[in-house]
Amino acid sequence: MSLDQAEGAAPPAAGPAPRKPGRQGAGVTGRPGRSRRSGRWWTPWLFLAPALLLFLYFKFIPMASALTMSFQEVQPYLGNKWVGTENYATVLQSHGFREAAWHTVVLAAGQTAGSMALGLALALLMEGQSRRLGFVRSAAFLPVVVPLAVVAELWRIMYHPTGDGMLNSLLGLVGMGPSGFINDPDTSMASIMLTGVWRGAPYDMMIILAGLTSVDRGLYEAAKVDGASRRQRVWHVTVPGLRSVFSILFILAAIRGLRVFTEVFLLTNGGPDGSTEVVMTLIYKLGLEQNRLGVGAAGAVLLFVATLILTVVVQLLRRRESK
Repeated sequence: MSLDQAEGAAPPAAGPAPRKPGRQGAGVTGRPGRSRRSGRWWTPWLFLAPALLLFLYFKFIPMASALTMSFQEVQPYLGNKWVGTENYATVLQSHGFREAAWHTVVLAAGQTAGSMALGLALALLMEGQSRRLGFVRSAAFLPVVVPLAVVAELWRIMYHPTGDGMLNSLLGLVGMGPSGFINDPDTSMASIMLTGVWRGAPYDMMIILAGLTSVDRGLYEAAKVDGASRRQRVWHVTVPGLRSVFSILFILAAIRGLRVFTEVFLLTNGGPDGSTEVVMTLIYKLGLEQNRLGVGAAGAVLLFVATLILTVVVQLLRRRESK
């Protein structure tokens, strides 16, 4: 082909511009991908469904039934009779319920304060990254994983009131006389409180250990340079840095203390002479031993309301302090 023919030739027809691979992939797969993702919103609920069904059947439905029973006179096989707030009046006017509520508050306060204080001391002693500390932490955490029935039986053996009992033998070494412990109305409450502190302190220790990692180490160095002692550093640096952790532990320990039942039931069953009767043991006796299910349900609802109020108050105080 000559130069003139080449110059006079028509240019080739322009075809469609090639698409970029990125845009083509986005145009083809973008919408189906979004539709598939939006269609899988139910996947987490599918995995949660078995647990939710168990909670519904074994927790929420019984809670609703207890709330209904608290307004009824329960008569098995005869039909329940609606009595309104009569069960609540019976519970609130009962001298035994007021004493049980007071014992519950005292026990919850003692166990909460004791477990948090002992948990803080253990956490400060076991803070670090050594492998040996890991073994010691695991050993200290054992009371939490041991079944509560086993713990109560072990302490019942140690609380044997005779002079050759385990704890009484230790008291004899320091020249103190034998104590009745759970068999004495004057020491039974303190004995149960000691058992609860022994079991709850390791749990608080692990949470406090996790909270200690968030405390600024520079504050310790600054306080040390200023001449602060170890006790002053703990009080003015560690404790304020763990304020949020303490509030969470307080809620958990208070709820655990208000709902105390197993150790009291197995150690003393509310005795001797009702000195360790708590709300949960009283509800158990009213509902299952005396067959007054409506009155027992009313007591359980009142305990739930008290626990809920305590939790809400603590949360409100936390929000006010954070502002």
